[in-house]
Amino acid sequence: MTRLFAGTPFDRPPVCERCGKLESECRCPPPPPVKHLVPPEKQTARLAIERRARGKSVTVVKGLAAADNDLPALLKRLKNHCGAGGTLAGDDLEIQGEHLERLRKLLEEIGYRVK
Repeated sequence: MTRLFAGTPFDRPPVCERCGKLESECRCPPPPPVKHLVPPEKQTARLAIERRARGKSVTVVKGLAAADNDLPALLKRLKNHCGAGGTLAGDDLEIQGEHLERLRKLLEEIGYRVK
């Protein structure tokens, strides 16, 4: 008696792509979920300068959701462009100093709408 899928990949039991064991015996962790990022053209970044303690100025980029963006990578790019320090505060990117026009040009080059 011949089977319908004899000799095809469907005839064999499924195996794990990472360890090569049968799927029923595999103990590999599940793959991380794929993060879907929203393209910059569909987002609006809001820029503002805020005064902090001791008269320090901070340029703040607001309006970009952490779930839709890779904020740590964007922060690194902005800090490098300005030659300044900065931090992530929730969904806000804070760059030390007054860099409003410099950040506006860079964000527009990347594709964000800026207000």
